[in-house]
Amino acid sequence: MQQILEELERRRGRAKAGGGEARVAAQHGKGKLTARERIDLLLDEGSFEEFDMFVEHRCADFGMEAQKVPGDGVVTGWGTINGKVVYVFSKDFTVFGGSLSNAHAQKIVKVQRQA
Repeated sequence: MQQILEELERRRGRAKAGGGEARVAAQHGKGKLTARERIDLLLDEGSFEEFDMFVEHRCADFGMEAQKVPGDGVVTGWGTINGKVVYVFSKDFTVFGGSLSNAHAQKIVKVQRQA
């Protein structure tokens, strides 16, 4: 069981890393925040619950099958603002420049339906 929990934490860490350290640094270098940083600033502290953290695109064209990032460029979920429940999504420009795949779009539609 411990191995399963460790693997889950490893996967969570990979998903939370977005496009990786270099792309996050580039985002910060432009004076911009990451998707998760924007969500953290918006919502009440500790209230964010993420949906579909491990979703990946299904594209096999242009070598994309070798370039999969958990979350697929958009962070979705719910949290609270001043105690009121809200549903949010934040595009992660460190992953494929925030470009839209089918899986990415489905995550946004899901959170909109939840709202």
